[in-house]
Amino acid sequence: MPPPLPASPGRRFTALLGFLHSESAAGLALIIAAAAALVWSNSPASGSYMALLKLPIALSVGPTALALPLEGWVNDGLMALFFLTVGLEIRREITEGQLASWPRMAAPGLAAVGGMVAPALIFAAFNRRDPQALHGWAVPVATDIAFALAALSVLGRRVPMGLKVFLTALAIIDDLGAIVVIAVFYTQQLNVPALIAACVVWGALYGLNRAGVRALSPYVLGGILLWGFVLHSGIHPTLAGVALAFAVPMGGEADCPAHRLETGLGGWVTWGVLPLFGLANAGLRFGGISVADLTSPLVLGTTLGLLVGKQVGVFGAVYAAIRLRLAHIPGGVTLPQLYGGAVLCGIGFTMSLFIGDLSFHGSPLHAQVKLAVFAGSLLSAALGIVVLAIVSPRLRISTPAPAAAQDLERT
Repeated sequence: MPPPLPASPGRRFTALLGFLHSESAAGLALIIAAAAALVWSNSPASGSYMALLKLPIALSVGPTALALPLEGWVNDGLMALFFLTVGLEIRREITEGQLASWPRMAAPGLAAVGGMVAPALIFAAFNRRDPQALHGWAVPVATDIAFALAALSVLGRRVPMGLKVFLTALAIIDDLGAIVVIAVFYTQQLNVPALIAACVVWGALYGLNRAGVRALSPYVLGGILLWGFVLHSGIHPTLAGVALAFAVPMGGEADCPAHRLETGLGGWVTWGVLPLFGLANAGLRFGGISVADLTSPLVLGTTLGLLVGKQVGVFGAVYAAIRLRLAHIPGGVTLPQLYGGAVLCGIGFTMSLFIGDLSFHGSPLHAQVKLAVFAGSLLSAALGIVVLAIVSPRLRISTPAPAAAQDLERT
């Protein structure tokens, strides 16, 4: 049998583009950025790393000026674009995707709820006597779908597509829950006039939507104004991205404004915003970590919340729902594979680090929670890959028999 022909340059380029737009690529970019932050923050040049994060940057428009350190522009500004893409994805899935009906939403929805409650309870059990540490109860409730799908990609086609769809839908609902948690539990003292102004801007944008305005520029300019008011309102400014996502027109023609915005931002978020976030937030000096830090209630609660709480909450909720006939197992997925996917839900990198920064920014506990997020996420990734490798059989690619052999079989 002649060897297969090599793929044409055009096909290879198309495959490369497909990978660059995939969640696996986003996970790879985050891993590289986080590794760079860890190396830099533990190198002799660690002082330059901290100096860069604290570098003041000021922007002014007319009489209005805003000055933030570089770390603030990344976490409060650029991450609003990430939350905008998350909001657009949530809205699209609710409107026409995996969350458009209860039968589709039941399994991932119940799994997401279980996967948020169980880690929070484990964290609270370890930190119930420390009010300051207890403020970080939401750190282990998040799932990083980019990392989870990157871990799945290690196993290639051995993982059924149904499991990938299930985990993606679960992560979308999980993100929605995290957004609600940030809005309700991590809002500082409210600036009512700024909040009212933000509501007026959002109402105007929604009015443009209802009036049939399909051009993107009014929504982009209005979104910048909305972000500024939310920044001064006391609510975390990244939530302006979520609010904008629900004001942009969606549906109808294939190139609707929401789709154009999501497509246009996708590459920038994957290869710009998220790596910068990882670089700015994953720095952790190992030299300052003691044995007491490794066994502190904060570290144990966060690590076990991700590693144990996620898998128990996700798999337990889905299994109970299936037994009670409230949901059905995703097509082509076995229960052991579902358990392996539940373990991968303990990878909480991006949103966990984000909530950890909201909870402990400027506190000595910040380094501990970073360490715990790394540990819980890495252990969940390793265990999830091992479980799925064991329970997912290798695919055998069968080749059709030659015509002469088929004729012999028929005679």
